[in-house]
Amino acid sequence: MIKAFENYEVWFVTGAQLLYGGDAVVQVDGHSKEMVEGLNNSGRLPVKVVYKGTANSSKEVADIFAQANNEKKCIGVITWMHTFSPAKMWIHGLQILHKPLLHLHTQFNEEIPWDTMDMDFMNLNQSAHGDREFGHIISRMRIRRKLVVGYWKDPKTQEHIAVWERVCAAWADSQDMLILRFGDQMNNVAVTDGDKVAAEQVMGYHVDYCPFSEVMKYFNEVKDEDVDALVNVYFSDYDHDAELEDTTTEGYKKVWNAAKAELTLRAVLEDKGAKGFTTNFDDLGDANVEQTGLGFDQIPGLASQRMMAEGYGFGAEGDWKSAALYRSVWVMNQGLQGGCSFLEDYTLNFNGEQSAILQSHMLEVCPLIATARPRLEVHFLGIGIRKSLTARLVFTSKVGKGVTATVVDMGNRFRLIVNDVDCIEPKPLPKLPVASALWIPQPNFEVGAGCWIYAGGTHHSCFSYDLTDEYWQDYAEIAGIECLIINNDTTVDNFRRELRVNEVYYMLNKALC
Repeated sequence: MIKAFENYEVWFVTGAQLLYGGDAVVQVDGHSKEMVEGLNNSGRLPVKVVYKGTANSSKEVADIFAQANNEKKCIGVITWMHTFSPAKMWIHGLQILHKPLLHLHTQFNEEIPWDTMDMDFMNLNQSAHGDREFGHIISRMRIRRKLVVGYWKDPKTQEHIAVWERVCAAWADSQDMLILRFGDQMNNVAVTDGDKVAAEQVMGYHVDYCPFSEVMKYFNEVKDEDVDALVNVYFSDYDHDAELEDTTTEGYKKVWNAAKAELTLRAVLEDKGAKGFTTNFDDLGDANVEQTGLGFDQIPGLASQRMMAEGYGFGAEGDWKSAALYRSVWVMNQGLQGGCSFLEDYTLNFNGEQSAILQSHMLEVCPLIATARPRLEVHFLGIGIRKSLTARLVFTSKVGKGVTATVVDMGNRFRLIVNDVDCIEPKPLPKLPVASALWIPQPNFEVGAGCWIYAGGTHHSCFSYDLTDEYWQDYAEIAGIECLIINNDTTVDNFRRELRVNEVYYMLNKALC
């Protein structure tokens, strides 16, 4: 359906038992096939569902789940109990299952056939208590899962499954995710750093350092004709002043050099199989680049903007957690229309109930969230090792609802913090030519910003117009990390109480382990 998901599949396993005879098993199998076909034909699920049969014994369950673990295309398992399926037969399979699990509580028939229902029908259609039996053993075994309750043909039910599928795809993608850091953390910042070993253990992705001396090897291999071609793409895809196309001007030179930097970064990432990267604007190669040519003559902001739009994870100033999270946001966002971006809390606008936060960065905001066609511009940037004219895309974001998220390292656990936000119309910034968004954190500035700070949230976050709290709750459930949601239902008192309760829970959990 969507390129990002075409190599993935979700397995569907139906629970039953042989108590009711072979004819019942045949009917269960037929109903299950019809349900899977209906789900796939609904047009709502981004990942294909594959029916893997009816499980009637402990051995059958364990065999199917072992196969799921070993099949790379399988990114998750959906279970449903058509009849009463004794839960002890699921124990060994659940003990070995390493893929995300969704428990679907549904029924093949929509309504009770009041006039014709007999004991045979009752024996066959026992989801009402079969799913409770299965739910009990999952809860007793403390197994993480998503529970979807509703009729399988209902669009709402299918949409909940679709959300989970997208999260499973992002999770699968992160299990072989490599993030390259071009430069280290900057200026002793705490919140953008953390335990890379723990992150790989918990969330799957690997973070490596790539010295700029190695980047220069790729830089020197970039061909001028390839740079020329990319510059022409820039001029075709983005609004710009005509004088930028004058090859004798400093502006053209900066655009050309920005294109060479993009081609360099692409070459490094493609060669190493990386899905994301971080930059450091104090580490761009030789400080005397104008004389030696051994480095980038500007921060690679334009490259970062364009590469984010294509799915590369990005984090500024060495923020590897944001780079990895943005890649996952982009994967979940595939096929949806709103767009997503890495963003930073830039400055505040106090205006009563309309008090808001300007979101931007020096340059690196993804054009997927632009309200109109971006403009390619060149302006002086007076920060970092390269205080010089710098190419960038300038735009403002769409008006609408969205959600932003970040992951922080709390020492004994990772914490996912999520905030629903309302993007509003910004005012012009004639002297600040950057890409930007302006939003009011829900439920309002005071509570939203306050709770984010109470939770230890970062000044960087990963934003999407399309994702919802449900996506992030599913992500945290699969990853087994703490999840804090800030939305219109949040109050400061309740949120602080949740923080205290969570602290006790995770301290006790660590002690018991």
